[in-house]
Amino acid sequence: MSTLLLKNAAVVVTMDDQQHEIKDGGIFVRDGFIEKVSTSSDLPQTADKVLDLHDHVVLPGLINTHHHFYQTLTRALPAAQNANLFNWLKTLYPIWAKMTPEDIYISTQTALAELALSGCTTASDHLYLFPNGSRLDDEIAAALEIGIRLQASRGSMSLGESKGGLPPDSVVDSEESILRDSVRLIEQYHDPKPGAMTQVVLAPCSPFSVTGELMKQSASLARQYGVHLHTHLAETQDEEAFCREKFGYRPVAYMESVDWVGQDVWFAHSVHVNKDEVAVYARTGCGVAHCPSSNMRLASGIAPLREFMAAGVKVGLGVDGSASNDGSHILGEARQAMLLARLRAGIEGASLSGEETPPILTAREALRLATRGGAAVLGRSDIGSLEPGKCADIIAIRLNRLEYAGALHDPVAALLFCTPQNVDYSFVGGRMVIQEGNLTTIDLKHQVEIHNQAARRLVGG
Repeated sequence: MSTLLLKNAAVVVTMDDQQHEIKDGGIFVRDGFIEKVSTSSDLPQTADKVLDLHDHVVLPGLINTHHHFYQTLTRALPAAQNANLFNWLKTLYPIWAKMTPEDIYISTQTALAELALSGCTTASDHLYLFPNGSRLDDEIAAALEIGIRLQASRGSMSLGESKGGLPPDSVVDSEESILRDSVRLIEQYHDPKPGAMTQVVLAPCSPFSVTGELMKQSASLARQYGVHLHTHLAETQDEEAFCREKFGYRPVAYMESVDWVGQDVWFAHSVHVNKDEVAVYARTGCGVAHCPSSNMRLASGIAPLREFMAAGVKVGLGVDGSASNDGSHILGEARQAMLLARLRAGIEGASLSGEETPPILTAREALRLATRGGAAVLGRSDIGSLEPGKCADIIAIRLNRLEYAGALHDPVAALLFCTPQNVDYSFVGGRMVIQEGNLTTIDLKHQVEIHNQAARRLVGG
């Protein structure tokens, strides 16, 4: 048995149902799970490892609900800098088709290193193309080395251009092979137990890249094995037009027609949804991965975040692919969510008068999206808050630094109102992944070198 004691924090933000913020707080951990959270004086005073976190804010590890790790290889590509989603994809598909298994491994470690430094302890990735022998196994192996929990989404594309889809035929697979590999991955890697480091998700890419039959069969297979379902939905107006023309439905109604609604489903983006469709999400339990930076980067629009929250829809945050963001800073994404929701409120409020103004998203609400919200979206009750019995996924951010000077009146809100910083400590299941601002699991200097070599090879630079 191993124990860990974190003590003397300026404030511990529990994100539990009571939303406790404990001054001079601490946490006692045994064998990777939290045993007690309280003021430091009420905790055991000895442990195998003791860490004094005075002048630090302590939070649950942040949760990223949507990403494409491989896209770190094509960040800020000139030909894709100023395109909307469909044109951006058409530009990048041929480049991604050249990726190798090693590229998947390298890019996964780069993305997860960046996420870990920004406070992420659990990440969901959506890998939906497998060129040149690449497999989801390559990503899973890379994540285990970094030490971050992974919701590994077995994505897929089966509807190529020749069949009326968006992707070129060179990057799509047969539906038989997709389903066969989905079964293999679930049986080999999916761990349903509390504290799991790897869980498998079935994730056909989008309405414009897979058939309705694959959607139905994937849903049936996921429910047979008890795993979750994920896809992109209602991201752009182009997608809405595609769904109307191809299927005769708006995107959300199309999901209903292929059995893709329920507590085990979450959608990335959901920018272009109306009031009735928000109600469908709330009634059926569908979750949303809100990706504000990507939605701004690709000029997709502003998702109705406050409407989702008011209706009781599960919402988490996603940094999205690192070629549509072009970064992987989950604390920064929480700030973007807060600011973009305020912008939308301001636009809506311009037509109102007097005291009638839309509600403003607070810093604490945005942090809750990044913790409890993400856990709910992923269907994980073992993470997202600092409570006895939960995984010891804990981050700490030092306040005594230039960026927070003058902001200590409310250090919790300062994490988002001030420019978001990297974390100083991060624990995943009680294992230290970030120590004094440094990643403990891989050599970052070497990682950047091999990543840039791979990126240059792919784009021909």
